[in-house]
Amino acid sequence: MSSGPEEQGALRWVDVGAVGDFTAQPLTPAILGSARIVVTHVNGEFGALSGVCNHAGGPLAEGRLDGEYLVCPWHNWKYHWRTGLGEPGFEADAVPSYSVRVDNGRILVSDAPVTKRSRGEHKPHPVARRIARAPGGVRVVGISTTNMDVANPRYSTSDALLAEAIHHASTLGAETQTIHLAGLRFRPCEGYYSKSAHACTWPCSITQMDPNDQLDVVYEAIVHWADVILVSTPIRWGNASSLYYRMVERMNCVQNQVTIANRVLLRNKVASFIITGGQDNVQAVAGQMLGFFAEVGCHFPQFPYIAHSRGWTAEDMENNVKQVMMSPELREGARSLITRAVDMAQLLLDHEEAPHTTARGGRKAHRLAAKELGVDRGEVVATVD
Repeated sequence: MSSGPEEQGALRWVDVGAVGDFTAQPLTPAILGSARIVVTHVNGEFGALSGVCNHAGGPLAEGRLDGEYLVCPWHNWKYHWRTGLGEPGFEADAVPSYSVRVDNGRILVSDAPVTKRSRGEHKPHPVARRIARAPGGVRVVGISTTNMDVANPRYSTSDALLAEAIHHASTLGAETQTIHLAGLRFRPCEGYYSKSAHACTWPCSITQMDPNDQLDVVYEAIVHWADVILVSTPIRWGNASSLYYRMVERMNCVQNQVTIANRVLLRNKVASFIITGGQDNVQAVAGQMLGFFAEVGCHFPQFPYIAHSRGWTAEDMENNVKQVMMSPELREGARSLITRAVDMAQLLLDHEEAPHTTARGGRKAHRLAAKELGVDRGEVVATVD
């Protein structure tokens, strides 16, 4: 606990603890009045900075030291351990710094910062813009999650039925596009939510930090453009494809906005699915897909998926392929599925102007229990340092 301030010259000093409390590690949290600070200890010298990162309010005291720079544990923003300036090239991104002195074995910190917080110019990512549906007819995005060598493509049963459905959607007058995840290069989810609920941002932290990450194509389509999201997947070892899971793990940032901010990014979106595989487990795969897309706020038409499987013993993939290629029933099923989805999307669009609210639903009916659990560690950015 801090003692009262002690005046000396133009500064007022606050005792934040014994020297020994701040030498065991390079970064140690402290409280200065109502502000969170981090006391730094580098090469026998002390410094003190605001404990709140400029980016998303990350707890700097829980970060690490990289040379002369303190690294935020949430998204790796860096600040000089004593001056608070951003790393070279980003000096304008500075956190407040405090004066520090040692007196009779105690660490004294100025009760107010001696430098100010400043933020460099960072243009928001394009997908961060306000969500507003542009006028026009129903829009359908097909998302293929099957993996393959894009340069040397093979026949894919799930892709073939997806193409049939997308083509039929265009004959219904819908705008269409198809995204092949195999053709995108995107990093897997890196667990920012595991650091803190507020460390998982919208857009995804990876999307904001890595200009070469291409999952923004998916975010743009499902959040800003499409009315119908049609996802196709093969069955692999009883599950959807690995690319499907990589995509939905990165889509956690969409669902987490509901959890942490009661902000629903997907409204009036209809989701449907195409599932094919030599082995069985169709209903389990469909159940996971339905569960996830329900949690991000999607609607479903009656009979929201079609599937094909020849059962547990069907390891002869060439025959699986032939059966799908020769099946008029599956092609008709794909056309009927997208017709149901487009019809439902049109119905939702027709009622878009009607007054309505979106309440919290399902297991997300309650807000985060951080305060009740005693684990609120100040994730929300402080307004005053």
